[in-house]
Amino acid sequence: MTLYTEYYNEFKSKYTMYIPLTIILQSCIGGIAAMYILMNGLDTISGLVQLFLCVIFTSFYNAAILAQLREKWVFNMLILSLLLNVMFIVVNSI
Repeated sequence: MTLYTEYYNEFKSKYTMYIPLTIILQSCIGGIAAMYILMNGLDTISGLVQLFLCVIFTSFYNAAILAQLREKWVFNMLILSLLLNVMFIVVNSI
């Protein structure tokens, strides 16, 4: 089994337990990413685009949960949101 499949099966089996945990985790990481983007300044269009993407993907994950989408969609949105926000943190902290 791949790592993705293993984590997805764990997420799916304990979905109701992971919902509040992942909302808190993902919202905190998204807030930290937004803070780093804003600390760098919004002088250029790239800062605005980064902030836009950070807020949109963080909101999309919360919306996927509220819309009660399938577990696979929610899990994929979580991974996408976390990877994107961690990338923004790394890029803007350098």
